Amino acid sequence: MSLRLMTVHAHPDDESSKGAASSARYVSEGHEVMVVTCTGGERGSILNPAMDRPEVIADLPAVRRAEMARAAEILGVQHRWLGFVDSGLPEGDPLPPLPEGCFALEDLEVATRPLVALIREFRPHVIVTYDENGGYPHPDHIKTHEISMAAWDAAGDPSRFPGTGEPWEPQKLYYSHGFSKARLLAFQEAMEARGMESPYKEWLENWSDRPDPGLRVTTRVRCDDWFHLRDQALIAHATQIDPTSRWFLVPPDIQREVWPTEDYELVRSTVDAPTPEDDLFAGIEAEVAVRRAG
Repeated sequence: MSLRLMTVHAHPDDESSKGAASSARYVSEGHEVMVVTCTGGERGSILNPAMDRPEVIADLPAVRRAEMARAAEILGVQHRWLGFVDSGLPEGDPLPPLPEGCFALEDLEVATRPLVALIREFRPHVIVTYDENGGYPHPDHIKTHEISMAAWDAAGDPSRFPGTGEPWEPQKLYYSHGFSKARLLAFQEAMEARGMESPYKEWLENWSDRPDPGLRVTTRVRCDDWFHLRDQALIAHATQIDPTSRWFLVPPDIQREVWPTEDYELVRSTVDAPTPEDDLFAGIEAEVAVRRAG
């Protein structure tokens, strides 16, 4: 039975660094996956020195669109842009104001409307988005969380957002949690046991009292057979991903042995879905079958 998964992200490349192997797994199993990207990543920095070239800088929005298309092709997912403008990551003390017209400053109703329209069009059984901290506190990630939750509440309500299609009520909503302290420690210990230097040592030393999203995980999706597609999709975002960076410093065999899953937190469900789980669609297939039989 083919089911549908929608993942909602702030910028192009987020879909490849957060849950990409899960997406590729579900596509390979015959399900449909749609990636929604809220902004064009227009204000993103070029993080790969090899791409820091005048012609790339001059046409960065088009370059990032092409990168996104290639990543979607690698993962086998459908893709839609919401069309909002990247807010950038403000830096300084005090922080400068966000630029006028950016995604983070959009009215919540205005920003939610196109996502509701996509939910009603694609009719996902499951939605994956970011937690209330955005996964990390980028204004676009936090706004992505806000519109995802608003759209979850509105998509099935015929009185909300008329003119955006027939109401549809998704069955489950998850937050993606990729960087738990336990995961980083497990990689570090495995690498040091082999006499290798950990890329996470400084990160872990400075962890202090920051919240650990790993403590919120309810659902671990085994997807190590698709890690190579995740990495290929990441590399497709060449302006953002340096192939020599720490994204790729943990050897594939250690990743498969130590942490073969991508991890999520179930936060909304209209079906019986006891946790812990190993499948984002857990509890849905029987529910869908009952609906169709009726």
